[in-house]
Amino acid sequence: MDVFITGGSGFIGGALCRALRDANRSVVVLTRTTEAAGRLPRGVEFCLGDPSESGPWQAEAGQARVVINLAGASIFGRWSDSYQQAIRDSRVRTTRHLVQALADHAGQDQRLLISASAVGYYGLRGDQDLDERSAPGDDFLARVCRDWEAEAMAAESLGVRVVCTRFGMVLGAGGGALARMLPLFRKGLGGRLGHGRQWVSWIHQKDLVTAMMFLMARPRLSGPVNLTAPHPVTNRELTRELAAALGRPAWLPVPGWAMRCVLGEVATVLLGGQKVLPAKLLEAGFSFHFPTLGVALADLLGESRGHDA
Repeated sequence: MDVFITGGSGFIGGALCRALRDANRSVVVLTRTTEAAGRLPRGVEFCLGDPSESGPWQAEAGQARVVINLAGASIFGRWSDSYQQAIRDSRVRTTRHLVQALADHAGQDQRLLISASAVGYYGLRGDQDLDERSAPGDDFLARVCRDWEAEAMAAESLGVRVVCTRFGMVLGAGGGALARMLPLFRKGLGGRLGHGRQWVSWIHQKDLVTAMMFLMARPRLSGPVNLTAPHPVTNRELTRELAAALGRPAWLPVPGWAMRCVLGEVATVLLGGQKVLPAKLLEAGFSFHFPTLGVALADLLGESRGHDA
């Protein structure tokens, strides 16, 4: 088998599966239900199992040349103690089980583990420019990302090349953050969050998928890699550009105190932010098709109108 993916039926995983199949790679996706398997692109195989638990699926994962770990519970929910534990376990335990699967087949050569992480690794750092050499933060999400990456990096002792991809906010048609924002902005009800000066490190879904394929083909690249566009924006700029692209006003700012009342602790993620730069990708010669937000929105809003038609 060529590529084994956890989280392959989601917003990012589905797009990656299509790109891999277009490149004639054989792909197996681990999924919990046959219903989720039914959403996979044509030609993608699946096996059933829960990645947060050990099971027969590990035998299949261990045989793959490339393992891509995209599994993880959404961070957008009330952060009760139990939900925080679920956020952590869905990432740390899944990665631990994947590394165990690789250990069971330790004789194979030239194997690669690409394990998702997030720009939340850096914590809330104001206007500071951050790249892969920057230190981690110390809030809840930063600690989760640190532990998540540590589990993945353990595979290096098995002779596996490990890449921890720190995702920014992924913008794509038909899902992700943009799908949550568009209904309000189309009605003219969009607005900045809090003071709007917080940085948003984002990436177009197509660039993210292309970057993942790029990493697969670059054996010298390992360790953390930021998957963000080279031009992050503030929340105020994001609001203004999205409203302008839709030809709608955006005059309803959401006060920070209101967000904290409604969302609880997770509001700190939306009201904070980090200015993350893709230093390793740029140094390796990766070329972004959508380096600026305006170019990305022009592409995505054309696609979303096509979906609405």
